[in-house]
Amino acid sequence: MSLSTTLALSLGLVWLPAQATEEAAKPAVKKVVKKAADSKKAAAAAATATTAVAAAAASAAASAAAPAPVTTASGLRYEELRTGIGAHPTAADKVRVHYVGTFLDGREFDSSVKRGTPAEFPLGRVIKCWTEGVQLMKVGGKARLHCPSALAYGERGAGGGVIPPNSDLQFEVELLDIVAP
Repeated sequence: MSLSTTLALSLGLVWLPAQATEEAAKPAVKKVVKKAADSKKAAAAAATATTAVAAAAASAAASAAAPAPVTTASGLRYEELRTGIGAHPTAADKVRVHYVGTFLDGREFDSSVKRGTPAEFPLGRVIKCWTEGVQLMKVGGKARLHCPSALAYGERGAGGGVIPPNSDLQFEVELLDIVAP
């Protein structure tokens, strides 16, 4: 007898008369094996569906919990992507951040993430958009800063022409730490 036939018979999954041969048992055993395989597939599909539903619910909850973007009096649009749990920096603090800078059309012009090294600087010595926006963050947080030209590099531009004059910019910033002076 084959292993599947022996297993099906020994588990009582198939009832056969005592005089039945292995050949006679094969169709019944195949039916039982197919049912078992189908139930495994159904269980896997149910698990996948449950996981997908849970992920969708978590995503919806996260979206609902994420605060709406805020536009400050200066014109900075601040969008919190992840709430930090640490302290808020002040303009006098030195901070360590990872960031990606893009033009409004999505073209990237700078990224500490791509360089693999966080940037560290006194918060009061950067563009106004950063000084104001990063102070709204807590350590561990991540935000998107939409910077009007007047709060970025204005009429002078920057980077030897990389950022043209009067460019509105966007930065995705992760506040890693407030560095002791």
